[in-house]
Amino acid sequence: MSANTAPIPELYVSSDSAAKLKVEAASLPSWDLTPRQICDLELLMNGGFNPLKGFNTEADYNSIVETMRLADATLWPMPITLDVSAEFAEMVSPDQDIALRDQEGVILAIMSITDKWTPNKSNEAAKVFGADDLAHPAVNYLHNTAGPVYLGGPVTGIQPPVHYDFKSRRDTPNELRAFFRKLGWRRVVAFQTRNPLHRAHQELTFRAAKEAQANLLIHPVVGMTKPGDIDHFTRVRCYEAVLDQYPASTTHMSLLNLAMRMGGPREAVWHALIRKNHGCTHFIVGRDHAGPGKNSQGEDFYGPYDSQNLVAEHQREIGIELVPFKQMVFVQDRAEYMPADEVPADATVLSISGTELRRRLQEGLDIPEWFSFPEVVSELRKTKPPRVSQGFTVFFTGLSGSGKSTIANALMVKLMELGGRPVTLLDGDVVRKHLSSELGFSKEHRDINIRRIGYVASEITKNGGIAICAPIAPYTATRRAVREMVEQFGAFLEVHVATSVEECERRDRKGLYKLAREGKIKEFTGISDPYEEPQNAELVVDTINVSPDDCAQDVMLKLESMGLIAG
Repeated sequence: MSANTAPIPELYVSSDSAAKLKVEAASLPSWDLTPRQICDLELLMNGGFNPLKGFNTEADYNSIVETMRLADATLWPMPITLDVSAEFAEMVSPDQDIALRDQEGVILAIMSITDKWTPNKSNEAAKVFGADDLAHPAVNYLHNTAGPVYLGGPVTGIQPPVHYDFKSRRDTPNELRAFFRKLGWRRVVAFQTRNPLHRAHQELTFRAAKEAQANLLIHPVVGMTKPGDIDHFTRVRCYEAVLDQYPASTTHMSLLNLAMRMGGPREAVWHALIRKNHGCTHFIVGRDHAGPGKNSQGEDFYGPYDSQNLVAEHQREIGIELVPFKQMVFVQDRAEYMPADEVPADATVLSISGTELRRRLQEGLDIPEWFSFPEVVSELRKTKPPRVSQGFTVFFTGLSGSGKSTIANALMVKLMELGGRPVTLLDGDVVRKHLSSELGFSKEHRDINIRRIGYVASEITKNGGIAICAPIAPYTATRRAVREMVEQFGAFLEVHVATSVEECERRDRKGLYKLAREGKIKEFTGISDPYEEPQNAELVVDTINVSPDDCAQDVMLKLESMGLIAG
């Protein structure tokens, strides 16, 4: 039996033991796993994260952050941590077992806590992701979503998470190894993707498999990817639509339930280790592999070949061979794709960038067959109709008394005059009355209120409607979380109503600012609590000497320029 087809260890117990442990676990303290933790736990239990036996201990965590290795010097570049709330952390201690449940309360595993600590998240961000910069989605998650306390210790697997979608396309590492063993696949090259496959990808994978003299595993990520990515349901339909372009006897597609961190070079090494565990012998690494885009200074987080270089440095230790991505371009003169470095100097090269592709989809423009398969374009158009037909959210933010609600009401009327899509106004005061009446005005409660507004807006947007939100929303991180919720389904327009605190106080019909100055209202935004002004709002309006109707018209013009309403 070859090394890539031999079984690897899993963390699951037998079905009889699992039944007994379920009964015992019912009385244990329970932690409801986040979506990212569910992805991590699944790959821990099925061997995808081999040699890990559970969530990182403090010693392993510190060693990974500083050296890309476990405490015993085994190569492992990405911390796999169970982050929990401070309240839950106070309830548990080392040498205690806890039940790990999915979001519906089903017990998936038991964790034996060995370590509990408060990490230095800024150091983790700087060392693992290269910068403590909130523009990086994993750094933002680390600071604004992940819990403040980490728990470490081994995991005993009871049952895998349930997936209701694409069941026949999901394989554990040992299921893939058995499949390769059955077919006699001794050399397998894995192609990692979180995007739809276009013709350039097909040419790339064909060439990679041919050069490596290997069979091809198309192994797309369907766990958590970058906010704003195309949803995995659409992507899998796109993959299935073009699978018959590949020879069935040499190609297999399997879905990987991985929560990506967009960690560039470290992530590439991590992906290579995961693919090694899944029975692959070769791994395609592209330019800027798992790159998150631009940092706060507008520059790329990682160099274009940093990922390839780091995997090349460690490929022997991993036991997998790097296949460098070759940028494929369409040469019009030859009507074929070629590696960019092999194109004759006088040839005409055609290309469509990701930005241009999105523009063509948004505006319903033609996408040529040399670029993508008609079947793929058809699936993308189902999910991404022209922008003028999509749902969207307009999110006003500003101080109390700035004029948000007045402008929002004027905008609602203008959009209802246009017709075609239902319009819903989510005013801060109205939402508090109907959805958040139990909440106070602490930072925590204000965050909960804004996230509720964001959730409702995302559902309206997903179903093709228009949501207009008009809360104060004083905190940058919470506004960003709402943006990410909405942008899964449609456009998000942030409007900063930049009326000064002095003007808001002068208009104060309810006397709230006066009470706040006297200390009778605690944590009042702009007086005793901060308002973090948006730095990158799509539109800024000021209501001094400008009527609400004119401000609403400015929003309408912005929506028109974004293609969200017809001119």
